[in-house]
Amino acid sequence: MNGALLQAAAVGHIYNGGQVGCEDVSFELYPGEILGVVGESGSGKSTLLACLSGIIRPTSGNVRFDVAGQGLKDVFGLSEPERRMLMRTDWGVVHQNPRDGLRMAVSAGGNVGERMMNVGARRYDDIRGAAVDWLERVEIDPERIDQLPRTFSGGMQQRVQIARILVSKPRLVFMDEPTGGLDVSVQARLLDLLRGLVRDLGVAAVVVTHDLAVVRLLSDRLMVMRHGRVVEAGLTDQVLDDPQHPYSQLLVSSVLQA
Repeated sequence: MNGALLQAAAVGHIYNGGQVGCEDVSFELYPGEILGVVGESGSGKSTLLACLSGIIRPTSGNVRFDVAGQGLKDVFGLSEPERRMLMRTDWGVVHQNPRDGLRMAVSAGGNVGERMMNVGARRYDDIRGAAVDWLERVEIDPERIDQLPRTFSGGMQQRVQIARILVSKPRLVFMDEPTGGLDVSVQARLLDLLRGLVRDLGVAAVVVTHDLAVVRLLSDRLMVMRHGRVVEAGLTDQVLDDPQHPYSQLLVSSVLQA
């Protein structure tokens, strides 16, 4: 097996006022592997994602990423320009609200092409050709390449955001409730599409959600969080089919009874 791509060691974050966001979270993520993180609102999963992706600095522990050509490096030991460069190249974030991940005043093709320019593309024909290709991959009519995202439905905006992130072939993607707020039928198709694209590219990902159906479809391994701590972790099917912790059992049973 290749070395770890992302390594979290005893990561914790306490907000001003003493509120525990997350506490003592450790794991390793390998290339091509997808880790799901589930829990109810306030469980700490979003705080953990923010720590992993360099948005907030943990108050304990460390996060290390396999920087190309340098090996595992402390994410918060990097300079701010170095972290921004990671986010534009090797990392990507799929936001729950696609408006947070798109430039709404820029065309769909421009959103995708901008990400390509971040990794060195300069020829207009190459950039536009890649934008057409990726819009087709996410099942958007390429004739809409010059239309603004605000003219698209929420599900289509999310598809443009996914195309924008994956066009540069990042090594690691962070997903925050990637299908939240969408109709069930739209969710199902988008999840199937996302799973295929991520697997084809061999991208590693951390997926944060409250929806067990999302992690069932997308993730290889699963962590269940409650009150900022990981209460259970293991292979996704194993945790969902035979949960050991009472809280995990409650989550699974609530889905079965819904």
